Amino acid sequence: QNAPQTRSTWLSARAAAAGVVSRRSAYYPQIDGQVQAGYSHQTIGKGLFTVDQFTLTPGATLNYLLFDLGGRGADVGEAEALLEAANLNHNATVQDLVLRVEQAYYQYLSAKALVASGRETVREAQIAYQAAEERRNAGVATVADVLQAKTQLSQANLVLQQSEGQVATVRGALATSLGVPANLPVDVGELPENLMVRPISDAVEKLIEQAQAQRPDLARARAQAIAAGNHESSIHSRGMPSLVLNAGASRNYFLDDCCAHGDLYSAAVILRIPIFNGFRDSADLLQARELARAAEADAQSVEQQIILQVWSSYQAVKTAELRVGTSRDLLASALASAEVAQGRYKAGVGSILDLLTAQTALANARAQEVQVRADWLISVATLSHDTGALALAPEGAAQ
Repeated sequence: QNAPQTRSTWLSARAAAAGVVSRRSAYYPQIDGQVQAGYSHQTIGKGLFTVDQFTLTPGATLNYLLFDLGGRGADVGEAEALLEAANLNHNATVQDLVLRVEQAYYQYLSAKALVASGRETVREAQIAYQAAEERRNAGVATVADVLQAKTQLSQANLVLQQSEGQVATVRGALATSLGVPANLPVDVGELPENLMVRPISDAVEKLIEQAQAQRPDLARARAQAIAAGNHESSIHSRGMPSLVLNAGASRNYFLDDCCAHGDLYSAAVILRIPIFNGFRDSADLLQARELARAAEADAQSVEQQIILQVWSSYQAVKTAELRVGTSRDLLASALASAEVAQGRYKAGVGSILDLLTAQTALANARAQEVQVRADWLISVATLSHDTGALALAPEGAAQ
């Protein structure tokens, strides 16, 4: 509703609907009224007599195309196909917008989760720094241990600050995708922690068939090809005979005499046979034919691109499914390793290097696990878009 691109496509569709009405008007007669005021001056006998005459002539004319060998039908068919293409273009724009909103939404949730992860990393780095200080005060650790722990803490704070700045940037992108200014405060929930990741049950071939049947951009390309074919038929009809009815009626008032007038009625059926117009129709027909072929080729190209998109999105979802499980295992092992390293260091049997290495691995595992969750959600949304579906929020995602 707020996005200008969807308003633009909606208005374009309304304009195309008006175009259909305009083309259908060729099936109706055209009636025009006119009023003509005139003056004439005539001399007779070398100027011996002069006649001045003022006239007022109202009238009406009717033109009606009776028969044209399919030209009007082709024009209407072209306009209707263009209307369908405009409606499908609006649908495609809406689906593209939905995907952009979903992507921005999950990216924002991911950025917020990375901030939470960064704060946890800072807290753990602070604990390691305090432990190093305590051990140095007790005389069982060196200044180098303290400095290494402080460096780790500073690096964790630096990463956290960068993540917090990224949240503001992504929030602006989410607001823009919603059709509101980027500086408008927008906030949503949290990234789901326990995703119900279920393998895709449908085969990729079935998803491709679904996309071929449902993708509005493919249907739009096919409608444009139909419109181009109808335009070719319309151009072809220009060189064919047509039958037109012309009729008219008028009354001529002579203003010099208020009671004098004359009536004129006429009607004619005209058979129009095009003979030669400088090869314009033949050139226009060739142009229309080639454009129709080009439109068909464009539709085939769009279909191939859609198949590639579905195939790529399908593989991305399958990969994301595997990465979710792997990232969880990685996080669990990294967390256990960090706990062991921290306990060993406090007990005096582990080095500060072992502790910092384990904490770095844990921080990386947390960030990767967050990103993998967001990637899976985005991959499912992308596959849903590429197959032509709309309402496809994954289970476990915020609504």
